Amino acid sequence: MIDLSGKVALITGSSRGIGRACALRLAEAGADIAVNYLTSRQAAEETAREAQRHGRTTAVVKADVSERDDVQTMVDFVRQHFGRLDIIVSNAASGGFRMLAATTERHLEAAYNTNVRPLLFLAQAALPYLERQGGEARSKIVALSSHGSHRALPMYATIGTSKAALESLARHLALEIGSKGVNVNIVQAGLVETDSFHLMPQNDQVAARQRSKSLVGERTLTADDVANAVLYLSSPLSDMVQGQTLVIDAGAAITM
Repeated sequence: MIDLSGKVALITGSSRGIGRACALRLAEAGADIAVNYLTSRQAAEETAREAQRHGRTTAVVKADVSERDDVQTMVDFVRQHFGRLDIIVSNAASGGFRMLAATTERHLEAAYNTNVRPLLFLAQAALPYLERQGGEARSKIVALSSHGSHRALPMYATIGTSKAALESLARHLALEIGSKGVNVNIVQAGLVETDSFHLMPQNDQVAARQRSKSLVGERTLTADDVANAVLYLSSPLSDMVQGQTLVIDAGAAITM
């Protein structure tokens, strides 16, 4: 069993969906939890209360992770509140669904500002707290990506290209800060029925295609499955996994 007792984890966008599942899974494993939100304070507080039921200390912090100053203030608050910071899960994402022909400069900026910049800002702000010396347990940064980083999906170009940039950024961060005691990795999730799923064009057909390509039987991919992968990459079991993208999709992406 993975034991994160004594660790502190900051999960961005953790008021609902995959971020919430990650926060609760890390709390179940023993970590104290900082729940980040932008607009859904009530949902964030409910995530924190659920984490407390596992015996964890929690904090709820509002921050726009696309803004460097907000990220710095949030990271400093977490460090001051808990006394340490060991794990960051960069989960917040947005972008909108539209054809490239209808994509404006504002649309591109919004997608990249929310889906790419936060990972860099989080790493920059938190590095003084994440650096480890000698035999100290390594700290972990995990970011969430999607199949759109390498596959063309309907109306998904702005999000998909930003996720490709996110994965490249994680590899370069691993190169630069891995020797400082920090692991940086990606969890690339298949289709999970979150709030954003219901906004996706042709979501029923996309979901049906993924189910038809599943190589694990009738099970449907859930937020908890993704959270389990995040837990692994947040734990000492993944100390030798660096700059990688772990795909969680029931095998759907390996078939034609």
